[in-house]
Amino acid sequence: MDVETLISSYLDYSCELHTHWHSCQYHTVPAVTWQYVSNWSQNGTKYAWHRSNPDTGRMGQFRLVLERDQIMDRFGEVTARLEQVLGAISYEKLDISDEVKEQVELVVGQFRRAKGRVDAPNVELYEDLLSLYDKSNDTLADPTVIRRVAGKLQLMGIADLTQESIALHEMVSASGGDPGESIEKMSMLLKKIKDFVQTENPNLDSPAQEKSKCSGQASADGTQKLPVIPDDFRCPISLELMRDPVIVSTGQTYERSCIEKWLEAGHGTCPKTQQTLTSTALTPNYVLRSLIAQWCEANGIEPPKRPNSRPNKTLSACSPAERTKIETLLRKLTSNSPEDQRSAAGEIRLLAKRNADNRVAIAEAGAIPLLVGLLSTPDSRTQEHAVTALLNLSICEDNKGSIIFSGAVPGIVHVLKKGSMEARENAAAALFSLSVVDENKVTIGGSGAIPPLVTLLSEGTQRGKKDAATALFNLCIYQGNKGKAVRAGIVPTLMRLLTEPQGGMVDEALAILAILSSHPEGKAAIGAAEALPVLVEVIRNGSARNKENAAAVLVHLCSGDQQYMIEAQELGVMGPLVDLSQNGTERAKRKAAQLLERMNRFVEQQKLAQAQAEAQNQQSRPPASANAVDS
Repeated sequence: MDVETLISSYLDYSCELHTHWHSCQYHTVPAVTWQYVSNWSQNGTKYAWHRSNPDTGRMGQFRLVLERDQIMDRFGEVTARLEQVLGAISYEKLDISDEVKEQVELVVGQFRRAKGRVDAPNVELYEDLLSLYDKSNDTLADPTVIRRVAGKLQLMGIADLTQESIALHEMVSASGGDPGESIEKMSMLLKKIKDFVQTENPNLDSPAQEKSKCSGQASADGTQKLPVIPDDFRCPISLELMRDPVIVSTGQTYERSCIEKWLEAGHGTCPKTQQTLTSTALTPNYVLRSLIAQWCEANGIEPPKRPNSRPNKTLSACSPAERTKIETLLRKLTSNSPEDQRSAAGEIRLLAKRNADNRVAIAEAGAIPLLVGLLSTPDSRTQEHAVTALLNLSICEDNKGSIIFSGAVPGIVHVLKKGSMEARENAAAALFSLSVVDENKVTIGGSGAIPPLVTLLSEGTQRGKKDAATALFNLCIYQGNKGKAVRAGIVPTLMRLLTEPQGGMVDEALAILAILSSHPEGKAAIGAAEALPVLVEVIRNGSARNKENAAAVLVHLCSGDQQYMIEAQELGVMGPLVDLSQNGTERAKRKAAQLLERMNRFVEQQKLAQAQAEAQNQQSRPPASANAVDS
């Protein structure tokens, strides 16, 4: 390993440790962080640590508060040693690039500032926890104190309480099976908090949290905790959730504003790989943006808004000859000859499909309004060319806004309703492409696009169904469009696609149902469609992703509706749920755990009610009459 690579590796570790240093101050140190600190302390300055899986558990919240001073001292020690090592590098003797020098100075400065701004310990939380910790199990605890502790430790939801139980279990395992008095008291305290939370909210099934912008950080008062943001959704530069992810020439993805600042500073390399960038072009990562929106929807939080400021408009690199050709085609679009219009629209369609420069040049020449005007032409072939050309042009980020501002959506919806099958398919694909921009979801949903999309989903070709499904899924990320889709009859169509013999649309159908089930109208329609047997079968035998979505639908169905819980139990869902909670995707595990918790609680309530009824019957039953005395 060369010197520059070694230093970069130190920097990667230092930046991650610096991030988790602040997590420690908020009482949320992940297992991965503690593993870093422990191994670094044992191995000195040797670059040899083991990255544990952050999903396998974490240090218990109770232990983190009670042992905060020791933990912070350990972090402080490691930070000081890293600062000392990085600060002692002699640049004159080493062949190190200016970029790496700047990174070293930045990280050293961060550690110096971190040492001076450690948060003061939360004395009230510490004393509250000690007061509960020192009480015996029979002593009645003050509900006000329990509520305050549960809020500050972010243990107000079933998922959070489950994670704390896992952390305590890991502490018991680490002790060799002998938990000792302290861990037993922690377990008793956790039970008190769990009983209190369930008493306060009997229908609780997920962490209590308000919808807010997705930052992945604890709130300032420590009473709210947002889901941990997956690493792939964070910008490697800012470590924040990406709002406008773009791809650079090395294939890495960054937040647009961050990579633009990097490039404006004169850097010519990829920040993550240090490879030389062959081009400064930034390509929008629509797939990742859609995945981020799905993740936000699945976790009940508002998707991040893209910045209002538009990036500098991309300029075309087309030659003068190519521009002349485009201008000629545009003149033909405005002619009175249907044949000229048809052939020109067809050529523009192909040019726009060919490369990005053509898409920019065609838009710059003013083609978009002319193509929009052709969407209502009676010539079906011209109409097909026009809507497909707009689809191809919409691939360019800058063109999306121009297409919307040109009033294209009503024309595209007209084609979706009245055009040929190929034109309808491409109209659906165009709506999907335009709906990638969040504000366009509202515009498209309000234009009457959803009913014809549902019709295409029902009666289109396989390709048409796929195009309609992706458009509907994207549109229904916006809460206001969910009711429109339900009222358009999407749920019966989705149920039919779920049970088709060939099963080519199961993935798409379940993904859309999972989004719709969070809406009251969607939940009611799914219940009325008798979806429960199909969902249980998917949880039993479906693919990993389909099991996840089926469990998500079932969570919403069983929320507050005992009839669905009873039916699901009768269908034998408990066994598959236990398996899913152990072997499913991370989201599937969470959903399965919520369902199991709720169903087990329901069974216990049923048993208790039955026992009380039997006891009441025993008390109301008259005593047996004595035998008559023989005369």
